[in-house]
Amino acid sequence: MPDRIAQLKTMLEKDPGDSFCLYGLGMEYAKLGQHREAAAWFDRAIEADPDHSYTYFHKARSLQAAGDLAGAAETLKTGMRRAKVVGDAKAVGEIGAYLDELVGTYEEADPVIDKRIERPS
Repeated sequence: MPDRIAQLKTMLEKDPGDSFCLYGLGMEYAKLGQHREAAAWFDRAIEADPDHSYTYFHKARSLQAAGDLAGAAETLKTGMRRAKVVGDAKAVGEIGAYLDELVGTYEEADPVIDKRIERPS
C-alpha cells in the first residue's frame, strides 16, 4: 500500500485539488489503520468535492475506528444532507443505515445519546 500512497501523492502533485486522489489517499490510510490520517485526507477530498457522498461515509468509518463516535455521527449527518441535495438516493439510504447503526452503538454506551444525535430530515 505504501506504493499506492506514493503513486497517489505523485498524481496529486500534478493536480492538488484532484478529489479522486484525495479520496484514494484517505482509503489507503484507512486500510493501514491510520484513521486520523485517513480522516484528514477525506476532509481534503470533501473540500475539493463536497458532493461525493461516499467520502463522508468513509470519513465516518475512520472517525469511528479512531474512537470519535460523535465526529462520525456529525460527518454522516452532513453527508446525508449533501446526498439529498444532489439526489443520490442510494447514498442517502446507505448513510442513513450507517447512522442508525452508529446511534445503536452510542445507545449501548450511553442511553441518552439519542437525544444528542438526530437524523437530518
